[in-house]
Amino acid sequence: MQYFFHYFLHLGAPLLIAKVFFKDNWLKVYVILLATMLVDLDHLLATPIFQANRCSINFHPLHSWLAIVIYAVMLLLPRPYRIIALGLCLHMLTDLLDCFWMTLSP
Repeated sequence: MQYFFHYFLHLGAPLLIAKVFFKDNWLKVYVILLATMLVDLDHLLATPIFQANRCSINFHPLHSWLAIVIYAVMLLLPRPYRIIALGLCLHMLTDLLDCFWMTLSP
């Protein structure tokens, strides 16, 4: 079930946000929100690159608490920066939920 929520929040939620809040430019906004997943490129700096039960938050540089604060402050900027910040914040929220999910599972 964790994987369903994870990928829904990464792929489905941006589509819903784009369709509901950006009706006139929903496709452009959806592509921008999906592009913010490139933040995961910082996983390439980790050793090993992938570890199933590793929490990304505060482990990877672009997933650090400082970066998250910067993404949140970016929400105050005008478009398109606000849309980028929204995508980054949604991404971090998704990864944070994964971290909580991992602590709950045996």
